[in-house]
Amino acid sequence: MAAEIIPTQIFILILVIILAAVVVVIISQWRKVSQSNNSLKLLEKEIELKKIAMVEKDLESKRLMENPVKLPEAQQEELAQIRQSTAEVRSNVGYLHSQVNERLARLEAQTELKKLEKMLSEIEEKEKKLNKK
Repeated sequence: MAAEIIPTQIFILILVIILAAVVVVIISQWRKVSQSNNSLKLLEKEIELKKIAMVEKDLESKRLMENPVKLPEAQQEELAQIRQSTAEVRSNVGYLHSQVNERLARLEAQTELKKLEKMLSEIEEKEKKLNKK
């Protein structure tokens, strides 16, 4: 009778240990999920605050545009010159960007052409070798 009790007690002990391990795993996973949810909510709030700040800046800039400050003639001319030089610089940037893109495309095409010519010559050499045999 004593021999029968010991195996059942060991079996119950093993079940208790397994159950405890499962409970520990479940609790740790639950905490991770809870922390993830909290950080997600925090990120959502931060994004919402950034959106609000952007809208506020946009409204402020629109308000300033609607109520322009009257500047003296000299300052208006200076601003016009700055705008003109900015437009010229942007135009030059666009031109140089296009030029770089075109040259890069040409370089890539030339490189591809050289590779294909080399491959063609190698194929021709191999064909000659095969035809000699």
